[in-house]
Amino acid sequence: MQNTQAPIPQPPRVLTTKDLLYLKDALSWELLAFKKFHFFSQQVSNPEIKQALEKAGRMHQQHFQKLLTHLQVDNNAALASLPNQQQGTNS
Repeated sequence: MQNTQAPIPQPPRVLTTKDLLYLKDALSWELLAFKKFHFFSQQVSNPEIKQALEKAGRMHQQHFQKLLTHLQVDNNAALASLPNQQQGTNS
């Protein structure tokens, strides 16, 4: 089965509980990766390897910062701006 769904061009305006849990996990993964690369870069003496480890660490730090921007949303205001959707209306 082939996935033909187009990627979402921007994050949704409202974050669900599931979205928040996924972001929390992703932040933890990125922070751990950053810490590990930083630690290992301090352990090596080869300048080329040290530079490569520092570069990888910076990449994970940037990913962490990017994920944080998705959490800087006023979820209540975003929910209020959505069109009213009446659920369970049987006329």
